[in-house]
Amino acid sequence: MGKTKKTPVKEKSNESGEKMEVEGNISQSPDKKSDGDDLNSQTKLASGKKTVGKKNADSVPRGIPKSGRVWKTQKQKFSSIKKSLHRRTFEKKEQLREEIKHIKDLSRSIKEQKQQEKEDLKQRREENERRKLENQRKSEIVQIIKNPAKLKRIRKKQLRMIEKRDLSKVKAI
Repeated sequence: MGKTKKTPVKEKSNESGEKMEVEGNISQSPDKKSDGDDLNSQTKLASGKKTVGKKNADSVPRGIPKSGRVWKTQKQKFSSIKKSLHRRTFEKKEQLREEIKHIKDLSRSIKEQKQQEKEDLKQRREENERRKLENQRKSEIVQIIKNPAKLKRIRKKQLRMIEKRDLSKVKAI
């Protein structure tokens, strides 16, 4: 096994004129050369280092994403997206405002109408409930208990059925 020394970084320029940094290995025994290790290390270093010139994104083909989602597109900066300038005239703006105002008024009136209908329905339901209760009370058959000692002898089930009523509003037997 031969010992290797690392030499200082050398600068090489390739055909396009970009400068690349390459680090070379010097082995002590010149007769022992590995099968293309120097070439591989030089290409790895050259590809791993950043170049001075700016690369164009279109010239470099994009590989398959690590996530496997090939349908995803590469994101663009917001500043790079071209924005269209569609200016509206003052008359069109006014017309649009009036139209929006009209639509809002319509929707507001529809909401108020629905709310009013709900309120009416609620009031009607309460009225019906009250009327039903009144009619029930009118149609009740009432029996006045004159002897309160009977209440002590009555079974629990019957006692639960007994209710107090105002005699002025109820017809008694």
